[in-house]
Amino acid sequence: MRQTLIKILAFFFVAFSSAQTIDLSGVVQDETGFPIPGANIIVKNTSKGTTTDFDGNFTLAGVEIGNVISVSYIGYVTQEITISSNQQLTIQLKEDLAQLDEVVVIGYGTQTKKEVTGAVSVVSSESIEALKPTRIEQALQGQVAGVNITSQTGTPGGASTISIRGVSTNGDSRPLILVDGNVIEDLSVVNPGDIESINILKDATAGIYGVRAANGVVLIKTKTGRKEMPITVEYNAYYGIQETTRKIPLLNATEYALLVNEAFAAGGSAIPFTDVSSLGVGTDWQDEVFETAPMTNHNIMFKGGGKKSTYSYSGSFLNQNGIVGGRKSAFRRFTNNASYSLDFLDNFKFNAGLTLMRTNKKNLPENSNSSVLFNAINMAPTFSVRDANGRYTLAEGLGGEVINPLAQIDDTYDYSKVVRLSGNAGLSYNFLDHFTAQSNIQFNYSEVDSKVFNPIAFFGSGKNSNVERSSVFEGLNYFRDYTFDAFIKYENTFNDIHKVNILLGTSVFKTTGEFTGATGFDIVGNIEANANLEQASDIENINRFTGRNPTFDSRLLSYFSRLQYDYKGKYLLSAVIRRDGSTKFGPENQFGYFPSGSIGWVASDEDFLQNNNFFDLLKFRASYGILGNDRIPDYRYVSLLNGEGTYIFNDQEVIGTATGGIANPEIRWEKQKTFDVGVDMRILDNKVDITADYFKRRTEDLLVVPQVSGLLGVGGAPVVNGGVVDNEGLEFAIGYSNRFNDNFKLSVNYNVTYLKNEVVSVNTDDGFLVGGSFGISQPAPSRMEAGFPLGYFYGYQTAGVFQNQAEIDASAIGDIAPQPGDLKYVDQNNDGVINLDDRVDLGNPLPDATMGMNVSLEFKNFDFSAYAFASIGNEIVRNYERGQQLTNRTISYLDRWTGEGTSNSFPRVSNGATPNGLFSDFYVEDGSFVRLQNIQLGYSFPEKLLENSKVTSLRLYVSSNNLFTLTKYKGFDPTASSGAPIGGGIDQGFYPSAKTFLFGVNVKL
Repeated sequence: MRQTLIKILAFFFVAFSSAQTIDLSGVVQDETGFPIPGANIIVKNTSKGTTTDFDGNFTLAGVEIGNVISVSYIGYVTQEITISSNQQLTIQLKEDLAQLDEVVVIGYGTQTKKEVTGAVSVVSSESIEALKPTRIEQALQGQVAGVNITSQTGTPGGASTISIRGVSTNGDSRPLILVDGNVIEDLSVVNPGDIESINILKDATAGIYGVRAANGVVLIKTKTGRKEMPITVEYNAYYGIQETTRKIPLLNATEYALLVNEAFAAGGSAIPFTDVSSLGVGTDWQDEVFETAPMTNHNIMFKGGGKKSTYSYSGSFLNQNGIVGGRKSAFRRFTNNASYSLDFLDNFKFNAGLTLMRTNKKNLPENSNSSVLFNAINMAPTFSVRDANGRYTLAEGLGGEVINPLAQIDDTYDYSKVVRLSGNAGLSYNFLDHFTAQSNIQFNYSEVDSKVFNPIAFFGSGKNSNVERSSVFEGLNYFRDYTFDAFIKYENTFNDIHKVNILLGTSVFKTTGEFTGATGFDIVGNIEANANLEQASDIENINRFTGRNPTFDSRLLSYFSRLQYDYKGKYLLSAVIRRDGSTKFGPENQFGYFPSGSIGWVASDEDFLQNNNFFDLLKFRASYGILGNDRIPDYRYVSLLNGEGTYIFNDQEVIGTATGGIANPEIRWEKQKTFDVGVDMRILDNKVDITADYFKRRTEDLLVVPQVSGLLGVGGAPVVNGGVVDNEGLEFAIGYSNRFNDNFKLSVNYNVTYLKNEVVSVNTDDGFLVGGSFGISQPAPSRMEAGFPLGYFYGYQTAGVFQNQAEIDASAIGDIAPQPGDLKYVDQNNDGVINLDDRVDLGNPLPDATMGMNVSLEFKNFDFSAYAFASIGNEIVRNYERGQQLTNRTISYLDRWTGEGTSNSFPRVSNGATPNGLFSDFYVEDGSFVRLQNIQLGYSFPEKLLENSKVTSLRLYVSSNNLFTLTKYKGFDPTASSGAPIGGGIDQGFYPSAKTFLFGVNVKL
């Protein structure tokens, strides 16, 4: 009986305990301790819940002990808590970057990623911060499928070329870049630390931006505060050192002397080095010009907000010296960025932003046969840096181009300064429940100040770089533009299943510029301190001799409309029509109509997939559209007197004006027809994200400048609509992210793009266009021609090395008679003669595939990330060897032909005339590479250690960029390219991207 009574009492005790209810209260904060208003608190498996007030506080009555509450807010990881008492709760939510990226900018609005029907990629601030780039392009390389970045130079502040889904034109192929609505042509003016996210529109959905979006759109959103957010302070800084990724293996003094002697002997001349034994290794000119260079970056940001406003300010300073020339190739950037928004009324809002930027850059000659690195490669190792009198050694006997590179650095005074002011302001007014009227204005004002001083200099006999009369050039160019957009949006949902969004608007764009500058001679004292026009004579206005207009004025007028519709969130439609007008074309062709559309199907929302345990999201989409392009010089449809003419008056030569480029009143819009079909998937409880796309883009009525006969006796060639180019490819991206527990998180992302580029037609008299340069006085090595990739290399194909005279007698030869040991060229047309008609396709600078991979780990307070990028299938032309009798050579010449059977791939050396210098596949190399772009290890101090300080977050890290590159290419850097569609991928002593080692700190207050 007693045992039964105890069991009954125990049962009632347990039942009473489990049914005990409490009034639960607490506060919800973010990771920095600031309250989150509007957070949802739900008792799991019930309908009971509440939301937090403006201070993040909440109260929830009638919660049972043992219940589980779910706390959620957009952009944060949902947290579940088991209730064990009525103790006041303090709940901190962590940001979920994957959810933040769900909202994407699509042009004049936003959508959730689920609703997007186009090919849109997003790069988060987390990815950018991990790389610590000095330029934004470095953060895009390999992060996004379909986007390829080629460096025009590795010099500090140097530009890169962004190509979205291939190169579609031989003109200006840059994408449209918008930073908080501002049109930005040069990304060096943007501080990467200010960026919240980057959205890239890759298909016809870019058509909403019209003519400037033909090559894709890059939308950059900067960081700002949020409402009800107390002021926060973030300070980020790093210090780093830079060094070259590699040196080209060259002959030392002894090897060089032996090779030169062999060449002179083969040419029947007396050998120049009679005693080789005393030469040793000589001067390593690459060691002399390369140096370890420091770089520092400081960035501070203030942000916050009130009940109706948000604000932010950031300031940053980057100081970077060059790995060649040190301070002589330095780059400084100072930026100020501020934003503010205010809700005057519940339905009336204002926002504004302002950016002030200043850069200072010092320049050295690069990427040509007069560059510092070209000279360092070709300078003889037997020369010392200075002679017995302490003066720089003269590069005698090395041809007209090669000079002492250290003397060149010392005598180079080339400076540029850019001051840029950018701003935007907008008003938004909601009326009649479903309508919004909005207007925005953005402007840019830039001053580009440049100064070049050329002192009297003597580098050696007959040198092209010798300066007999000192001069100074001072230039000041002004650039102004503004964009005004005004539109009305209608948004409504009918019967909870029909969602409609209609946009109707207009856009006006105007850009103007003014070029001023003059050159003065005979600088007093031949010193930099006196290098200004006030102390110069014979001042000449630059516009008089360049034949260009001193001003330009270009305008666009556009009208656009967009319809977005979805049914039950499953069936999606977007349609755009845009009418663009441009002053680049004559009255008959000034306006063009450019429609685009896209559809989507969220299959995972269908009933037959509702209860599946595999797909969290399965969406199919397709798009097609026509986009216009007008990126050509102004007024090419009319004849202008902007050329230079020489006239004789009173027996004296007078320089005046003449007819400029040939006019073509019939030029019309270049059109890009873009098709895309894709699928988006999230599987395995949202741990795996997959995106795949097939695309094809055809560019018609290509705006090109053909060759014209000099017999016409007029200025430059006209602009014509003369070609068709196809870009076709596949994109695939897969990502895995999983937080296994509170201490460990793993993320892995991989993307790959396969691309085929082909010129369909070129409507010129010759059927092709040429570009680029190789060697001295040789035909252009690059072509645009039907049936080949844009900018492919065109030259002679080799078939080994002649081993004896019998082989020569049995083969076709050219104007220069070969000898045993010379390259054997293939007689492609079998006419018995080697001439220009025997040139063929030797490869192209466009990769067949690009790919990127990111790995990141979080373990307790440590974080680790690594990022690699690969480019496969592109070729590079080796053009950094001068090939004079006494210039230095690479160690590849140690494997040269020295007699029958010694080599069938590398020709002999000789100081006589040989055919070996003709452009052929001997100079074309595989440019494929895999590069470890970044590796980083960080440590965040535990919150307990920071409790008694004002610091809410403190992180230290070490990082390395461009740590190593795996490639067969023998040059400095396999990413070498001038960026030109025809003539890119030719290495003339490319300034390599530096390897950097950084130590940094991130602090939040």
